[in-house]
Amino acid sequence: MLVKTRYFGEVDLTDDKIITLEKGLMGFDEYKRYTILYDCEKEEGTNISWFQSVDEPSLALPVINPLIVKEDYNPVVEDELLAGIGEINEENMVILITMTVPADLKEMTVNLKAPIIINADTRKGIQLIVENQDYEVKYKIYDVLKNKKEA
Repeated sequence: MLVKTRYFGEVDLTDDKIITLEKGLMGFDEYKRYTILYDCEKEEGTNISWFQSVDEPSLALPVINPLIVKEDYNPVVEDELLAGIGEINEENMVILITMTVPADLKEMTVNLKAPIIINADTRKGIQLIVENQDYEVKYKIYDVLKNKKEA
């Protein structure tokens, strides 16, 4: 299937690359089908990918694995909230957090409070609010990424 994307033009996707979020993303609940795109043209490996809507070309959010920016990230989620995406375990669980990347990169943030949790086996996912009180909606990450790059 050919999918128009915001940053990569038309991309040919097979059905096994489509992730369904039955409730959509917060603020975009009408869009249910997504894929994860990587910029393969970057010379250096990048940890940032794009959560691209299959049905709306302009809806593409930068996402990152939360463990890259917060090594002890361990969201508390009620099991029944995950019931709709199938049985989750360490092998099939993918967690992504959305990023905000303003013109001033030093102000770059991630949303630790509302991760996207995906079951890689069923290709179903959900975005939810975690119960952890200490997780911020706008967690600054510029210094964290800079320090990792220098290490």
